[in-house]
Amino acid sequence: IIANVTSEEPLYDFVADDGVRQTVWKLTETEPLANAFLSVDALYVADGHHRTESAYRANKALSGSGGGDDQGYVMAGIFPARDLRILAYNRVVKGYEDLTDKDIIDSISRNFSIRETDIKVPQRRGDVCMYLGGKWYELSFVGTLPGDLGPTDIMEPVFGIKDPRTDERIGFVGGARGTDELENLVNRGEARVAFSLYATTMDDLLSVSDMGEIMPPKSTWFEPKLKDGLFIHRI
Repeated sequence: IIANVTSEEPLYDFVADDGVRQTVWKLTETEPLANAFLSVDALYVADGHHRTESAYRANKALSGSGGGDDQGYVMAGIFPARDLRILAYNRVVKGYEDLTDKDIIDSISRNFSIRETDIKVPQRRGDVCMYLGGKWYELSFVGTLPGDLGPTDIMEPVFGIKDPRTDERIGFVGGARGTDELENLVNRGEARVAFSLYATTMDDLLSVSDMGEIMPPKSTWFEPKLKDGLFIHRI
C-alpha cells in the first residue's frame, strides 16, 4: 500500500534547515491501510509517552464539551522497528564546583573501573564514556549487569540526583548533537561533567515494554525527526 502511494506525486517534498529531506504523500483511501493493521499484534510507543498521556487526559476532559470529536485523535508516526535508528541520549551534570576531579573519579570508581581514553562513545553495553577536566575516561561497570534490564545509576550515589525528571542539576543532550557538544558544555563551564552513553538497542526497548515497564526518562533519541508542524490541527 505504501509503495503504491509513494510512487505518486508527493504533497510536500523539501529539505529542511537540518539537512533532512521531508517528503509527504496523502492517502485518501484509508480503509485498506486500516485493515492491514488488523494483523499487527502490537504497536510500541517508542517516543512521546508524556504527549500521549496528555492527549488522553485532554480527551477525557473535553468529551461532551460540544467541541466535536477532534480531541479523540492523536497524531502518530508509525515505523517498522527495522527502519528506526536509536541514538544515545547523553547526560551532563551542572554545579558541584566544590568537588575536585579526583573526588568525582574516586566516587565513581566504587562501581566502575576507570581509565583515560581517546574513545568518546562507549563500544559495549554497560560502558560509559565521561568527559571531565578536559579528558575522556572509559567507565566499565564492575560486576554483572542487572538481569531485569534496570539502569545502572551514577547520578544518585555520586551526585545525589534522585529524580532526573525534576532535578535541575542534570541536563540531557540528544545523540544527534554528538560528543563535541558534550565537550563544549564542559569547556565553557556550563556543565561540570558529561557522560556519553551506549545507545539503547531496539531489543532492549521492546523487552522492557513487554515486561510492562517503561524506559528511564530521556533514554532514547530517534532519528530522523519528522516535521510534525506540517500537520498541526487546532482543537
